[in-house]
Amino acid sequence: MKLIRAASLITLLAFASVVLSASDKRETPCKTNENAQSCYWTHGRLGCGNGTPSCRLWKVGTHRILGIYSGPSVDRAGLDNEHPEFPANVERALDLWNPNRHRIFADFEVCPLSPETPDAMQPACIEAAKDIVSEK
Repeated sequence: MKLIRAASLITLLAFASVVLSASDKRETPCKTNENAQSCYWTHGRLGCGNGTPSCRLWKVGTHRILGIYSGPSVDRAGLDNEHPEFPANVERALDLWNPNRHRIFADFEVCPLSPETPDAMQPACIEAAKDIVSEK
């Protein structure tokens, strides 16, 4: 009987992890075969506010700002510059409706959407994030 319960619990946990990972899947891919070589990890502060694009990532320790979009396949002149798609853990941490939690620090995997240009904001998308801390 204990063996059956243990097997049932393991099956349930495996099913739950599949369901959770499926719900964390992005609709718009950020990292693709074409841009995977240019993606990199950086520590930064992500915040959203007024402007175009509305969400920007400051690479801590630099003077570089990345303008965040959903991915390489989106129309950057359209509404994507207002509400880009984020990984699920970033979406949960970046509470846009709470003015006390509108910026986060984290290690971000970003994929540039165009080459870096001096004195200009570089468009990019966020593939993943870890070690997220909300700024109060």
